[in-house]
Amino acid sequence: MSLDIHTQSNPRKGFLLSLAATVLMSSNWLTAKYALRGFDPWTFSMLWTSAAAVYVFIIVLITGRVRKVVLPRRSLPAMIYLGLFTAAAMILQWASLSMIGPAFQSFLFRFAPLLTILLAVIFLREALPLRLILPGVVMIAGGLISAVARWDIVALGTALALLACFATAVQRLIAKKKVSELHPTIIVFYRVLIGAAATSLLVLVTGKTNFNVQGKYWAAMLLGAFMGPCMGHLLMFQSFFYWDLSRSSMILTAQPLIVLPLAYLVLGQFPAPMELVGGIIILAGAFWLVLVYR
Repeated sequence: MSLDIHTQSNPRKGFLLSLAATVLMSSNWLTAKYALRGFDPWTFSMLWTSAAAVYVFIIVLITGRVRKVVLPRRSLPAMIYLGLFTAAAMILQWASLSMIGPAFQSFLFRFAPLLTILLAVIFLREALPLRLILPGVVMIAGGLISAVARWDIVALGTALALLACFATAVQRLIAKKKVSELHPTIIVFYRVLIGAAATSLLVLVTGKTNFNVQGKYWAAMLLGAFMGPCMGHLLMFQSFFYWDLSRSSMILTAQPLIVLPLAYLVLGQFPAPMELVGGIIILAGAFWLVLVYR
């Protein structure tokens, strides 16, 4: 099912853009997890979004889209909401990642497409086909299997990850609705600019700042901010222009298949047995969900 906007249908381009976005955004779990060995989640969230905002602004300058930065009045509220939910997602996701492994969190993030569908049903009055219920139940069962065995260790990290999934789902819904009006570069620019302003304000008010970390953690943060929230989201939002949200989500669902081996090779981290079993069930349910959601 496609959300109600005007877009240009080009499945091949949509697929390639989604695939490239998936690879780049999958790197976030590795670069962020490594950088969080030095940074605290609050400072990291502020720097991550701020660096991404600088990168996207440079792209805006290079591509000659400076005039498009001036938003139509009707689009401004949506971009503010997008930025605020971005800030919430960043803080929640990185706080969660500091507590649980990258592969396990990437499995949990397969709930984002499910939550996106539910938001479309609630706020856009889309019908909820009965065939979506069983894949959702399978995903919930997988989540329970993953978390119950080590609930005393992963409970808070799991809860924060699911809240981050909700904030991510809201972002995708807003971006999909606005991609016919605003160029994806402009959407990403406001996403990270307002997100950076919100996280910076929150961090400064709470006083939770720590910039005294080793250079290798700064390098990981700067690299990750370019690959994920900058280029990854540029490509993902561009795919929304050519392809249905559900189909793009199908490609994004494959992220754990990239994160799992890389987390082991790069970070030496692998999910606990029950986390892996539950994660595979979540992944199966997520693939099933996006296959039937058309």
